[in-house]
Amino acid sequence: PGVPRHTNRLIKEKSPYLLQHAHNPVDWYPWGQEAFDRAKKENKLIFLSVGYSTCHWCHVMEEESFKNKEIGEIMNKNFVCIKVDREERPDVDKVYMTFVQATSGGGGWPMSVWLTPDLKPFAGGTYFPPEDGVHRVGFRTVLLRIAEQWKENKNTLLESSQKILESLLHVSEIRVQGQGSPPPSKEVMATCFQQLSDSYDEDYGGFSKSPKFPTPVNLNFLFTYWALHRTTPEGAQALQMALHTLKMMAHGGIHDHISQGFHRYSTDQHWHVPHFEKMLYDQGQLAATYSRAFQISGDEFFADVAQDILLYVSRDLSDQEGGFYSAEDADSYPTTASGEKREGAFCVWAAEEIRALLPDPVEGATEGTTLGDVFMHHYGVKENGNVNPMQDPHQELKGKNVLIVRCSPELTAAQFGLELGRLGALLQEGRRRLSAARAQRPRPHLDTKMLAAWNGLMISGFAQAGAALAKQEYVSRAARAAAFLRKHLFDPTSGRLLRSCYRGKDNTVEQSAMPIQGFLEDYAFVIQALFDLYEASLEQGWLEWALQLQHMQDKLFWDPKGFAYFSSEAGDPSLLLRLKNDQDGAEPAANSVTVTNLLRAACYSGHTEWVEKAGRILAAFSERLQKIPITLPEMARATAVFHHTLKQVVICGDPQGEDTKEMLRCVHSIFSPNKVLMLADGDSAGFLYCQLPFLGSLERKDGKATAYLCSNFACSLPVTSPQELRGMLCP
Repeated sequence: PGVPRHTNRLIKEKSPYLLQHAHNPVDWYPWGQEAFDRAKKENKLIFLSVGYSTCHWCHVMEEESFKNKEIGEIMNKNFVCIKVDREERPDVDKVYMTFVQATSGGGGWPMSVWLTPDLKPFAGGTYFPPEDGVHRVGFRTVLLRIAEQWKENKNTLLESSQKILESLLHVSEIRVQGQGSPPPSKEVMATCFQQLSDSYDEDYGGFSKSPKFPTPVNLNFLFTYWALHRTTPEGAQALQMALHTLKMMAHGGIHDHISQGFHRYSTDQHWHVPHFEKMLYDQGQLAATYSRAFQISGDEFFADVAQDILLYVSRDLSDQEGGFYSAEDADSYPTTASGEKREGAFCVWAAEEIRALLPDPVEGATEGTTLGDVFMHHYGVKENGNVNPMQDPHQELKGKNVLIVRCSPELTAAQFGLELGRLGALLQEGRRRLSAARAQRPRPHLDTKMLAAWNGLMISGFAQAGAALAKQEYVSRAARAAAFLRKHLFDPTSGRLLRSCYRGKDNTVEQSAMPIQGFLEDYAFVIQALFDLYEASLEQGWLEWALQLQHMQDKLFWDPKGFAYFSSEAGDPSLLLRLKNDQDGAEPAANSVTVTNLLRAACYSGHTEWVEKAGRILAAFSERLQKIPITLPEMARATAVFHHTLKQVVICGDPQGEDTKEMLRCVHSIFSPNKVLMLADGDSAGFLYCQLPFLGSLERKDGKATAYLCSNFACSLPVTSPQELRGMLCP
């Protein structure tokens, strides 16, 4: 509190991450011409620091180094210092991360890179401690050494930076080889399944020992693999792997049992102690994945988890205008009187806190049992804390508990002599009281920036859950968010998407003075969202917008020589490389999602050249898909969709008719990875009838809602009962 001693030009930015550094004694610039011009004019090196607002080690490096006056002076004297929010500028992040990974063998954030005045990297790393230690050289030393080298050996540095750039261009290029055709789908699927099952953890689920990430792309691949191999032992195994992983995650500490939603990842094998930040892209993808798990298994457990995620997002990550915020931080003040933040402080519990909140004796249970006893037993709470010191290097969680479901409801009920129904009510009451107590704690920082791509993933989560769980309010929430994108993150005059907007003063939505144009992932995830929203709502306006955006994506990002799409558009002189992302990780790669988008777009428009484009993306990534498809599970999944051809499920009927609704409910209740749904409502002047003339020849049989299954615009015989339709969709 009080007046800050220093203020730099980041104070004029909108990004919460850049604003966090506006009072450092470092003379930070945002990425842009002003900084580049100064570096050239003064012939100074650039120090580039890239992070994001919920990144724990970014906070640590700021506290230790960027708030240190003396280190700030060294930085200001020798370098032009630039700060980048990687969520605003994934293009800049990707270029220099490619360099850091190639030269140091690892990567991560905060990313620290030194560039020549013409932006070529020559040295870099991630987090640096401020002073030299036994195993690591300190940030101060690195700064002074690099400044010295620039004075003494300028030409050598410039030459080496040129060589580095040339080799980066060479290694990062993804292009079609020779004639290039899509890889054989059967082999790609089989290899990907094999690689996933080899890395699968049979006990706890997931695909690594530790740390463990949710990676919905793996689970979606397994669902599609199951759908295409239902009757084989491998198909059954794929489904079991996916469902077991989703169950273990939902029971684990990575799932917030009190305030809902999922944390970023688990530091241990058991999904127990997480890194506590919550990211929008995880909530969006997991809501869709849990909804699919419910569709396939019929198990209400998965539907409950999906609803739990959507409750969290509706309550804590929603802007009043309809958009979704990016993230909640891991670190917060333990109490209103605390001087420093701790990781997980908002989420963890001491045993005595829980005892004090839940002292009530439980009637009908074994003598002397309190609500606290039942709750602590079920959620693995220990008197001295349940966090292994190995998972807590900074001792921030000492004596604390991260709730994790340790017993089945049956076991907990038996332990205390309770009826099962009664136990559910007791645990719910316990969670309610802990939630009220947590509401008194200082909340973690909320990153209120709104990104088109992540909003797209979240719209898909709401739309798919709305369809699969038959909940209209979720479809309406998805439509509100899509309308928000159209109003705030789309420029109707140019037809282009924008990357980001921000919550401003008085909760209004603001845009930066120089809006950031949308990247490939913004287009891919928003187009996917609009198709999902059309299938859930059958509002044709969303389809029309999706197809317009697909044309714009083709124009801005397609690589006509090497095939597939570049991540960023041409024409930005400050970007040294135009790259193609080749990994489906925490988020799927945009090219992977685009394969399915193009196939859906072709089904809704009749433009068969989009099918050819989808094949060309697969051809460009062919080698990787055949050797290590585990790095591209979403694209591997798309090879199967490409190979099996999408089936158009056409329902002819009155949108308001009960018979039409019944047919639609049937379609929504079935998981089928290669179907697209459309409603032929009889309006021959409507958008779909204009795009697809063949719809005009499909009739309602005996005046009833009628379903047709069409492929390449040739259709099956009509059916009028949901049972027959189910038979066609689940051969």
